[in-house]
Amino acid sequence: MKEEFTVTPYEVTGSVDYDKLILQFGVKRIDTAMLDKITKHAGEHFLLKRQHFFAHTNLDKVLTAVEKKEKVYLYTGRAPSGPVHIGHLVSWIFTKWLQERFGWNLVFQIPDEEKVLFKDNLTFEDTAKWTRENLLDIIALGFDLNKTKFLIDTKDAGEMYKLACEVAKKTTASTAKALFGLQPSDNVGKYFYTAMQSVPCFLPSVWEGKPTQVLIPCGVDQDVHFRLTRDIAEKLGYPKPATILAKFLPALSADGKMSSSGENAIWTTDTPKEVERKIRKYAFSGGRDTVEEHRKLGGNPDIDVSFQWLSMMFEPDDRKLASIRDDYKSGKLLSGELKQVLIEKINAFLAEHQKRREAARPVVDKILGRSI
Repeated sequence: MKEEFTVTPYEVTGSVDYDKLILQFGVKRIDTAMLDKITKHAGEHFLLKRQHFFAHTNLDKVLTAVEKKEKVYLYTGRAPSGPVHIGHLVSWIFTKWLQERFGWNLVFQIPDEEKVLFKDNLTFEDTAKWTRENLLDIIALGFDLNKTKFLIDTKDAGEMYKLACEVAKKTTASTAKALFGLQPSDNVGKYFYTAMQSVPCFLPSVWEGKPTQVLIPCGVDQDVHFRLTRDIAEKLGYPKPATILAKFLPALSADGKMSSSGENAIWTTDTPKEVERKIRKYAFSGGRDTVEEHRKLGGNPDIDVSFQWLSMMFEPDDRKLASIRDDYKSGKLLSGELKQVLIEKINAFLAEHQKRREAARPVVDKILGRSI
C-alpha cells in the first residue's frame, strides 16, 4: 500500500500515485493512440515518450484544430515570488518545443499579484524584483519572442480586467472555496485571483475574433485552476482550454515535488560547487548500504532521484539512459558515480543557461518597459 499523498496548487507531499491522481482529478491518460497522433504532427519528445507528460484534458480538440489548420495558442506562466529552480523549467522547456514544432503563439502570464494575496510577508516590491529575475530565466530558454505575449497582471490589468469580471460573474464563492480550499477568513483577493488566471485561456479568442483553442502545458497540480475555467468556458462562449499535464520533478529528498525553499532545490543561479554539494549531500539514493552489497545486488533506479532527474530532464538519449539504468541495476555503476553523471549534466546545462540569462537583461528591460 502506497503512503498517503497530497496534491494541490499550493502543496505537494508524499509519494504521488499518478494512476490514482488521474481518477481523482478526472483527467485522461495520454495513451498510445494519443501519443501516436502527437508524434505524427510534432515528432517525438522524450518527455512524452517516457510518460513524464502523462495526462491531458481536451487534447483531442487541439489535435483536431491542428488537422483543420486552425490557430492554437499556448499558455503558461510563472508567479514571481522567488528564484527559479530546475523543477520550474520542465514545463517551460516542453512549451518551447511545442512552440517550435507547431509555430504557435504563446501567452506567458506573470501573475505578480497572486503571491502577494496568498503570502502575508510578500509585497509588490518583492514581486517586481522577482518578475525581473524570473524573466531572465524565461527569456534564456529561447522562446520565439515574435510569437510570445507576456501578460504581467498588474501592468496588463486594463486588458485583462473586463474578461476577469466576466469569469468572476460565472464563478460562485462556494465553487472557489471547494476547489482551492479557501476559508471565510481568507482575503477576497484569493477568491478573485482564479478569474485572473482564467483570462489567458480566453484572450486568444478575443484577439482572433473567433473561438480559438488554447493548450496549457503544466504540472498536474495546476490543473485544478483550469477545471474551473473548463466549467465556465462555454457559458461565456469560448472553447474549453486543453491541458497537457506533467509529473513532478522530485525534490532531492524524493518527498513530493521540488520546493522553492530549503536545500531540496537546485536554482538556475547555483554555482558548480553548490550543485555538487547539494546532489552529493541531499539526492536520495536507490543504492545499497555498502559497495559490496551494491556490486552484488545492484541499485534501484526507480527510487533514485539522480536517475529520475536524468530521465526527466538531463538525458534525452534513450539508449544512454537505458545503459545507465542497466549498469545501476546490475551494480556496475555505484550511487556516487550516478550522482557524478547528474552533477556534470546539470553543470553543463547551467553554464549555458547562465550565459543566456545574462544576455537576456536588455530584452527583459524592453519587456518591462513595454517596447516588446
